[in-house]
Amino acid sequence: MKKMFRVFAVAATALLLTAPAFAHGFKVGDLTIGHPWTRATPGGAKIGGGYLSITNEGKTPEAAGHGEIHEMKMDGGVMTMRPLAGGIEIKPGETAKLAPGGYHAMFMDLKEPLKEGTLVKGQLQFEKAGKVDVEFKVESIGFTGEKSGGAMGGMPMDHKH
Repeated sequence: MKKMFRVFAVAATALLLTAPAFAHGFKVGDLTIGHPWTRATPGGAKIGGGYLSITNEGKTPEAAGHGEIHEMKMDGGVMTMRPLAGGIEIKPGETAKLAPGGYHAMFMDLKEPLKEGTLVKGQLQFEKAGKVDVEFKVESIGFTGEKSGGAMGGMPMDHKH
């Protein structure tokens, strides 16, 4: 039986907080969530992506499921983004990474732009470990998770739900 992980990054009611920049993490059960972050969005944007790592320090697998987790991949020279079907298994002792260019959480129906230097509240729900409230640090628009920054500029994208 697959265990599900759902990201309830409810951007429609997300609360933006001002906070200093620092690496941060969260823990729930045997899972450690490392540095949740997102990018600032331009005015009028209705979606944003959330990135983090999840390490399973337990002895049984967890699976990340549909919720609002999407995958990004190249398809005929076009970058495509679609909701993930089937789930992501997080085996004991392994880390699942949600990062630009791959799996990521989606913030839907943004009511206002995500502003660099603020935090966006979200909630992750794991079937075994339960729920954990997290805060996604809003980085610059071009931030990639690497210190050097940089964006995926110029790449055509097709986003489907």
